[in-house]
Amino acid sequence: MKRDNLIRKLVEVVGATHVLTGEDAMSPHLVDWRGRYRGSAICVVQPGSTAEISAVVATCALHGVAIVPQGGNTGLCGAATPNPDGGAVVVGLARVNRIRSIDPANNTMTVEAGCLLHDVRAAAAAAQRLFPLSLAAEGSCQIGGNLSTNAGGVQVLRYGNARELTLGLEVVLPSGEVWDGLRGLRKNNTGYDLKQLFIGAEGTLGIITAAVLKLFPLPSATATAWLAVASPSAAVILLGHLQDRFGAALTACELISETALHIVRRHVRTGSELPASPWHLLIELSSGDDATAMHEALTSFLAAASDDGRVDDAVLAQSSEQARALWALRENIGEAERREGPSIKHDVSLPISLVPEFIALADQALGAAFPDLRSVTFGHIGDGNLHYNQSKVDAADNAAFLTARPQVNRIVHDLAHRLGGSISAEHGIGQLKRDELPRYKQPLELDLMRAIKRTIDPRGLMNPGKLL
Repeated sequence: MKRDNLIRKLVEVVGATHVLTGEDAMSPHLVDWRGRYRGSAICVVQPGSTAEISAVVATCALHGVAIVPQGGNTGLCGAATPNPDGGAVVVGLARVNRIRSIDPANNTMTVEAGCLLHDVRAAAAAAQRLFPLSLAAEGSCQIGGNLSTNAGGVQVLRYGNARELTLGLEVVLPSGEVWDGLRGLRKNNTGYDLKQLFIGAEGTLGIITAAVLKLFPLPSATATAWLAVASPSAAVILLGHLQDRFGAALTACELISETALHIVRRHVRTGSELPASPWHLLIELSSGDDATAMHEALTSFLAAASDDGRVDDAVLAQSSEQARALWALRENIGEAERREGPSIKHDVSLPISLVPEFIALADQALGAAFPDLRSVTFGHIGDGNLHYNQSKVDAADNAAFLTARPQVNRIVHDLAHRLGGSISAEHGIGQLKRDELPRYKQPLELDLMRAIKRTIDPRGLMNPGKLL
């Protein structure tokens, strides 16, 4: 049989141990992190090198079989979950996980796609360098998946997202050919910047197998503070004042609603005493300056902001342990939401100046359409990325509420689009938002995307059913 012959060929490439075929063995790879999508597959293959990935892809191409690349499987849009038809091979990248090199003088490191983000950051720190991409899932997400979804995180404000942090890529194309673009150059004006085609493509054009990443000096001083503010408008104004005062030293600025904080307190043990407030900001400064001077500067700024009413109250971390405790409150919102129960989640981006208007108008429109609605609102206000999630106050009502997802999405996405925003800031499209794109993308944009897909993957074998 064609299926059995394919599996035999894949075993020849990677060994029997690394070809999973039984339902129990494959099951963790067939469902997404949120449990929303479940698919089926011929098998799950776990190659251990770029050469093996190339051979696996070439074998699948020879048999006309689709390929679903899968990193840490922590995505939120179903991009790494195979379709239910069972006709694809899932290619897991966990074994392709070497730190190939670190070049401190060039401020770069070359890593393989299966490296955990935490391990990439730790390796950079061991070389007295910073790799600034930071996510709540960094202990389980892999750098290849981060690049494939153009991950953002909490430090985009200062360092940019995955696109800005990548200098070169190595990619296995749908034919099995390997494109070696592992160049640690900041200037290379020799034509199209091909790496940008694959970053954010969610594995639909090829499999990222390695990357040259930008590094930065390791900050010697940080200062973290939790601020109570009256409203999102007050938060945006304060953000501007922080940027005026501290410039690039402002590393992160996170907006958190009291509703979001409340569910974290309910589901995650915390030791932090925080001021009561309808809205909160978590800010971080970092630089190579003296730590004492930075704390004094931030203390002085917050005192003045409190005196003139820009800040209602503030907690300034006095140790790294206190700073980690404050960040844990922000980073555990997603886990607390998961424990709370199902909700309708949105990942929108907006011009920073229009974030307050979006929240006000969306709250009003959704409240009118759905009584007893609760919005859990938080996000990276420093770059205009808002996580805006809806559920019923009574969890028992959520099963019925989830059937209203199309109506809720229409209200939220139409408003974001009308205000010049995007329906996906950092989570990607995957399966979740694939059918939404034609409503918000210009037809010419979609035609260009499809043309690129046809050129690089003419048979449509690479991660079918995702993005387009």
